[in-house]
Amino acid sequence: MDTERYERLADVYGADIGRWPQDERDAALAWRGRDPEAARQVLAPAAALDRALDAWSPPVVSAALRGRVLASAPPLRPARRGFGFWLTGAGLAAAGVAGVIVGIAGSSAAVSNARADEILAAATTDDAGAAFTLLTVSGRPVPGRSA
Repeated sequence: MDTERYERLADVYGADIGRWPQDERDAALAWRGRDPEAARQVLAPAAALDRALDAWSPPVVSAALRGRVLASAPPLRPARRGFGFWLTGAGLAAAGVAGVIVGIAGSSAAVSNARADEILAAATTDDAGAAFTLLTVSGRPVPGRSA
């Protein structure tokens, strides 16, 4: 273990090596034994943070405040099954149709990109004529280009 790894583990897991991953503990203890002063310097800030985190506790809400908040909340209403319910379904259906359209358009672009990759690969070989053969419009060679 080196100093950088020891510092990283102290930053992530704190000053207590017992909280570190099991497979790192033996190497960390050995490193600390080789250079106790450096280990102390690395662990001091982590120990201070550990103490601060251990001292913190969430605020306790009084029963009176909790009761006032719950009393001021609007009452729960059952879900509506009228016109608004069907509008939600129509919105979901429209989103689904839009997804299908985007998927079809995207797959067409992917096929075009695959064809472009094929042409580029043929053009970079020694047989550049193969690229011009691949480059066709509606099955006909591009004007001005010969195979």
